[in-house]
Amino acid sequence: MVRTIIILTMFGFLSSDASPLEVGADAPELTVTNSAGESVELSEVYAQGPALVYFYPKADTPGCTAQACNLRDSFEKLGEAGIQVIGASTDNVKSQAAFKEKYSLPFTLVADPDGELVDAFGVPKKLASLASRQSFLIVDGKIAWRDLKATPKTQSEDALAALQSSQ
Repeated sequence: MVRTIIILTMFGFLSSDASPLEVGADAPELTVTNSAGESVELSEVYAQGPALVYFYPKADTPGCTAQACNLRDSFEKLGEAGIQVIGASTDNVKSQAAFKEKYSLPFTLVADPDGELVDAFGVPKKLASLASRQSFLIVDGKIAWRDLKATPKTQSEDALAALQSSQ
């Protein structure tokens, strides 16, 4: 007889021991895949101006949807401030594409099923594969701000305030 034992932390999830990148660290310059299956060079994104790279556990779940819709609803304001938005989760391309279409998300979603980008930013994982909800503002290729407990309904306001205080 085989038994499966699940150990839960006080938050109800197994977690990895990742350590998120510190403010001032170089932002990872990986090639990632967007929701259309196209390659995106993060170094090229960073060269265009400030970028908010936010991580979320799973597409089309309540908190992740609230966060994405907050950014969608403030997308024009973020753009006026020069902030590019990149959402990332360990979902596959098909799931990211469906999420982007369902909620009319005007920004880039990255499919990171192998967790390469999640690991590069040091984002802890829940249940061994789902990214924790964290956000990083990159300015001039460096981490200018990080939110290790990103709040879905205020993500855009938090990013705008962080950009303003970093200038």
